[in-house]
Amino acid sequence: MNTATRHNKGATIMDVAGHIDIGSSPALRKSMLEYLKHSDRLAVNLAGVKYLDSSGIASLLEVLKEARSSKKRFVLFGLTAAVREVLQLTRLTGVFEVYESEDEALTAETAAGGR
Repeated sequence: MNTATRHNKGATIMDVAGHIDIGSSPALRKSMLEYLKHSDRLAVNLAGVKYLDSSGIASLLEVLKEARSSKKRFVLFGLTAAVREVLQLTRLTGVFEVYESEDEALTAETAAGGR
């Protein structure tokens, strides 16, 4: 798994590629939580993710929980078919804020930022 981080429209964008599994999810979770500490908005680009297992889901849920408790925004965008299927099977598509593109995620974040 590879990650890269950048900033756009006041948000931290984390681009993730590869497999999010038992071997890679602890490091990903740590990175996401660290970026969340230093940003009010974290958007995770999953367009390069080919595989997501239960440990990856647990990591995403932990970051979402932290974001909500600290009143920050955490969104996902660019889901591949494989990742979307896993989130649908686990009934989590309604739990996460999910957008098709980075532009949609950032526009929605800005529009919803006041709530």
